[in-house]
Amino acid sequence: MSAEKPSITLPGTVEKIIKPPIPEMPEKAQISVEGADDLYKEIRLENSLTNEKGEEVKLKEGAKVEVTLEADPKDTTPAKHDSAH
Repeated sequence: MSAEKPSITLPGTVEKIIKPPIPEMPEKAQISVEGADDLYKEIRLENSLTNEKGEEVKLKEGAKVEVTLEADPKDTTPAKHDSAH
């Protein structure tokens, strides 16, 4: 049995699609991640996904997405919980 990587999944929304300034460059999707600090909640990624048939697809503006972060167990430490109530 393989160990599962520690992870968190947060909801997000595609705020806008950014056309490249040069046609050879990839289009970007700007995603707002719920639960992140205001100044750091937007990420921009190449707007290219692969569907279940192996075909390239793109996100639409306003699309609801999930952003998952995973880490190798060796790159994490136990969380310390405050015992004061």
